[in-house]
Amino acid sequence: MTEQHASGPAASLADSARGWGKLVREPARPDWVRRRPGAPWLVVATVCIGAFMGQLDASIVTLAVPSIRTDMNASLAQVEWVALIYLLVLVGSISAVGRLADMVGRKLLYTYGFALFTLASLGCALAPDITWLLVARAVQAVGASMLQANSVALIRTSMPAGKLGKAIGLQGAAQAIGLAMGPSVGGLLIGLGGWRWVFFVNIPAGIIGVVLGWLLLPRTHVKAPRVPLDWPGLVALMPAVGALLLALSEASRSGFGNLPVLGLLALSAVLFALFVLRERNARHPLVDLSLFHAGTFSRGITTGLLSYLVLFGVLFVTPLHLESEYSLPPAQAGLLLTVLPVALGLVAPVGGYLADRSGPRLPTSTGMGLAAAGLAILILPSAGVWGTAAALAVLGLGLGLFTPANNSAVAAAGHDHQAGMVSGVMNMTRGVGTSLGVALGAAAYSLAPALAESAGIEGGAGLGFQLAAALLAVLAALAAVLSLLGRRPGSRTGAGPKDAAGRASRHGAESQR
Repeated sequence: MTEQHASGPAASLADSARGWGKLVREPARPDWVRRRPGAPWLVVATVCIGAFMGQLDASIVTLAVPSIRTDMNASLAQVEWVALIYLLVLVGSISAVGRLADMVGRKLLYTYGFALFTLASLGCALAPDITWLLVARAVQAVGASMLQANSVALIRTSMPAGKLGKAIGLQGAAQAIGLAMGPSVGGLLIGLGGWRWVFFVNIPAGIIGVVLGWLLLPRTHVKAPRVPLDWPGLVALMPAVGALLLALSEASRSGFGNLPVLGLLALSAVLFALFVLRERNARHPLVDLSLFHAGTFSRGITTGLLSYLVLFGVLFVTPLHLESEYSLPPAQAGLLLTVLPVALGLVAPVGGYLADRSGPRLPTSTGMGLAAAGLAILILPSAGVWGTAAALAVLGLGLGLFTPANNSAVAAAGHDHQAGMVSGVMNMTRGVGTSLGVALGAAAYSLAPALAESAGIEGGAGLGFQLAAALLAVLAALAAVLSLLGRRPGSRTGAGPKDAAGRASRHGAESQR
């Protein structure tokens, strides 16, 4: 009797352990999903939900800042951190999250990332004060990093090599649509129900994303060995990224010449140097620096950073120009600005298709060449409102050609068990490019009027926009030249025939699981 009595609680504990264990294991997809010929495209569709929501949320929240400040009686410095803390945590943690996903499973972290993002959005919506809101935004950023670090990696490990570019093009289109809809959706939500609805809108989409992720995403069968996370590397990387983003944020307001900005930039450079030294000597590095030895990867990372710098530099300075030069109200300026992401979203699948057919060199170099041409139009004093709209459309077309081709070339780097690491590095550099674009655009926009005033030249505000557009055009042209140095047409997304065959074979195995 005693033995039987003892076995009861033991059996109950064992059952409980098995039940909890299911929560940390990736489930297989249902048979009806796994056996579908189009199962890989269901993966792309699921990932597109997260891509859309991430960009929608990023563009909506900036509109809510004035309402948050008024409702919570917060200072300007406090409400600025609503956007800044999200970016700091997201960019600082994404490489570590990608490395962890390679070891424990990308489906697991992606799905739980969606759940965390959704719960944190609810926390933001119900926040009673600014401190609560900032903590919830930080948690939301962790969830977003779990999504972004795995989105491209999930597509890479699900799609055959010949369709990778098209799949990433569709993801890029989803991101562009989210970015385009942000101002209009945000304005509508704030007008109807206040700033809290900016966060409430994430909840139904998040629930759908969690369910679809659990059902439609494949398990991770090619994992990195489970090794200790490189904590010393992370301790160096996060403050390095944080100091850089803080410096760029301050530079966007006061320029690059003041002491706090220079001090933060110096601190960031020292910490990045320490991070590189650590990664060179670490047994299990957070980022495998040998990835950068491949020209395709290093060029792709560099030109990707430049493309985001160009995109967000233009998105920052153009509304200021439209409002000051043409007296357009903010609503009309925002509507005209959507021309850029709409054009990007329409062309992105075409850019991915071209990358699959002929390799990344043609669409990336042509795309950034078009971007430089669009920016050159913006430099013309006689461009006017319609000329500005046409230039933004050309810029969007160019970035639509460039982005999926470049992303697929970068995503194809390394081994399958490094897909999360590659995705994390890619998204981290794009986050830095976003902040750098805003900072450089703001610095150029504010510098020219001061120079014009000291020289007795009229039209300083217009000169500021022209200087910013000229600087961005030079950087876009530089990205086009760097892209031309890539592989010749015929190499597909940076992968050789053996790589392509291996990925096709891997895809066949994955689709059976």
